[in-house]
Amino acid sequence: MRQATRRIAFLVLLLTAVLAPAAQAQPQEDGAESQGIQAQINDVFGSVNGFVEGLFFAPVPIPFSEAEDGGLKTAPLAVIWLVIGAIVFTLRMGFINFRGFKHAIDVTRGKYSNPADKGEVSHFQALTAALSATVGLGNIAGVAIAVSVGGPGATFWMIMAGLLGMSSKFTECTLGQMYRETRPDGRVMGGAMFYLSKGLKEMGLGPLGMFLAWFFAILCIGGSLAGGNAFQVSQSLGAVQETFPAIEGWMYGLVMTAMAGVVILGGIKRIAATAEKIVPVMCGIYVLAAMYILVANMSEVPAAFGSIVSGAFTPEAGYGGFLGVLVVGFQRAAFSNEAGTGSAAIAHSAARTPHAAREGIVALLEPFIDTVVVCTMTALVIVISGAYANPDYQHLVDGNNGAALTSRAMKESISWFPYVLSVAVMLFAYSTMISWSYYGERCWAWMFGDRSSTIYRVIFLVFVFLGSILEATNVLAFGDLMILGMAFPNVLGLYFLMGKVKRSLDDYWGKLKSGELPTYK
Repeated sequence: MRQATRRIAFLVLLLTAVLAPAAQAQPQEDGAESQGIQAQINDVFGSVNGFVEGLFFAPVPIPFSEAEDGGLKTAPLAVIWLVIGAIVFTLRMGFINFRGFKHAIDVTRGKYSNPADKGEVSHFQALTAALSATVGLGNIAGVAIAVSVGGPGATFWMIMAGLLGMSSKFTECTLGQMYRETRPDGRVMGGAMFYLSKGLKEMGLGPLGMFLAWFFAILCIGGSLAGGNAFQVSQSLGAVQETFPAIEGWMYGLVMTAMAGVVILGGIKRIAATAEKIVPVMCGIYVLAAMYILVANMSEVPAAFGSIVSGAFTPEAGYGGFLGVLVVGFQRAAFSNEAGTGSAAIAHSAARTPHAAREGIVALLEPFIDTVVVCTMTALVIVISGAYANPDYQHLVDGNNGAALTSRAMKESISWFPYVLSVAVMLFAYSTMISWSYYGERCWAWMFGDRSSTIYRVIFLVFVFLGSILEATNVLAFGDLMILGMAFPNVLGLYFLMGKVKRSLDDYWGKLKSGELPTYK
């Protein structure tokens, strides 16, 4: 512990000496952008974003739709890819997202948990570790932006996307268990890079599997450093400064760097132990606050639901709402779901269980909790407050500062709530960061070996600080592109391997229905 503390202290001092001066960089008097390190980094992000966006988000024409110019309306390729995958897995797995829901709750609460099962963490710890990566600022910031862009009807399609995503999450997390590896010291290694490389090799598609695995790992590392890290710091800083404007960005960055370092240096067991405490608390605080606002404005709730449903099915809002979530939602609020990207399979691969399909069933709870429950709460508050259509807040929408927009919306009902939200936002960001550090570190270790993990952790902590001084828009776009880009190699691999998942599910479900599975609570 002392050695870890010394490392963190050294990193903090290094960051202060090298990066803090850049935080003071301001635009020149003539309006020209500063040529300091901040501007240079933003330029790099912008250049990379343009290339990757053209690759992953190429516009796909939508049949039977008509744009204003007479042609067909379009949707980004990544969005179409994720939606089709979610529908296919829902049908192929026999609507496991619905029929497995109750059993998922039973497993999570420990009814079928045997302490002797192999693995590093419990079902509940694996679930909270994965949830800490998804229940984050996408639920606060991304939803606010999605509703502002797509209108109230976006909420309806967000719920639909969450329900379908439960099947994608089940499929990938079951495979994460099937192909995990256990090191001699008991540590578990698993995730998409394992089932893509090993699973496709078993089918005689070794070269393709290895290519997809490397492709996934590279994108995951990029996503972990930006979307799962720097973006979290940037957006949470914006929300905190709404309440405490005196807080300097670089100071906030140093605090978050130290807090993250203490946990991530301890590996999955410490991350899971931290997540199982933070996730229930932060979700409880946020949902209770949202419910308080809804109860206080109970007379407006029916009208809000009415606008959500009607807005989802009118010709204009239906398209805008659908794209508002399946474009803006999957693009900007991807953190509220991540189903199909393969990230959660890394956390769930470490769970103690003798049946791969059992852990997949636990994982399907994630999209329901973070999208159907938490995101819907945020959306209702945004709709009831009218903040999504308030011209005074347009600058927050244009700057992708959704956390600040949600703070303003809640302040209209509870004057003191921004103080509570500031704490909640910081916890959301912190929990997301520590889980994504594990995702990126596992991919890094798969590529370069376990001994190189320290190098990744140092890089990750540097990006924690960078998030406090970087422009939010570029970091946000880069993180979304990387995380959603993971869906391309992952979903393609799932198509090849879903037959094996279905056989595992049928075997497990048969044992469950026949009463063969032992219970412990």
